[in-house]
Amino acid sequence: MKIDLPNTTVSKIQKKLVHIREEGGAVALGRVLTLIISTALGHEEEAIEAANEASREHPMRVIIVSKNNGDTKSPGRLDAQIRVGSDAGASEVIVLRAYGETATDEESLVTGLLLPDAPVVAWWPQTAPDQPSASALGRIAQRRITDAAAQKDPNRAIEALGASYVPGDTDFAWTRLTLWRNQLAAALDQPPYEPVTAVEVSGASDSPSTILLAAWLQLRLEVPVAVVTSPRATGSSGIHGVKLVRESGTIELERSLVDVATLSMPGQPTHDLSLPRRNLRDCLAEELRRLDPDVLFGDVVKHGVAQLRETIAG
Repeated sequence: MKIDLPNTTVSKIQKKLVHIREEGGAVALGRVLTLIISTALGHEEEAIEAANEASREHPMRVIIVSKNNGDTKSPGRLDAQIRVGSDAGASEVIVLRAYGETATDEESLVTGLLLPDAPVVAWWPQTAPDQPSASALGRIAQRRITDAAAQKDPNRAIEALGASYVPGDTDFAWTRLTLWRNQLAAALDQPPYEPVTAVEVSGASDSPSTILLAAWLQLRLEVPVAVVTSPRATGSSGIHGVKLVRESGTIELERSLVDVATLSMPGQPTHDLSLPRRNLRDCLAEELRRLDPDVLFGDVVKHGVAQLRETIAG
């Protein structure tokens, strides 16, 4: 069910939510968190779909703040839409479309709609603020999710996040590495347990996940990592493969197909592994499983990326 509230106020939206609850529709009981999504006007639906899917694992209230960042001269107005039932998954969705001066104060738009005593997560699916923790929505959130791959310069976005990192920040470029990190850790847990002497990571030149994976490996294995990049026009996007050199031979994990990777290890047959590209729903659901700061991500983005840049420059 979708309920439109044109030219409305936050107070009227809250009253409508209470009315819906009293009428026996959606209830706020059982919601574990509030997810605030900041998007551009006209780009809400993909993020809402991902949130609806993730809500089946994490029941929540979803507030979408949609605005045109370049629009400062239009008359101030707030249009809202409340979605419950089949249109909202296991959540309740409140879409706020703000225009003109009304869009300049995001914190006031959402404060009256937050669930009481529930943690707040802020997510920027497209353009993110330079310093998420200092933004209007970031200040009220325990976790702040960005996506460097969606920025104009993805690799620069990762470096900027490292410079401004505050515990609670995270990025989908890191979340997309979970399956890669699991497979590489599992490969190194097998005999002969030799130290890694060299590492090579290959990927697309605009892939921030490639940089984060290389930085993580260099930080953890304490060996120089070579990064081999190729333009997206001449290769696939994202990470292409990883080589871990040991005395007995080289471990190679290469993504040969879209959802399949090939693992080669000395003295063992070659294995095909499921290594799918993670969609927004999978990334969002994983990030919502933990609301405490990701200490490892903080180390990698603050220290690992800088060390990797020094290694590449040297």
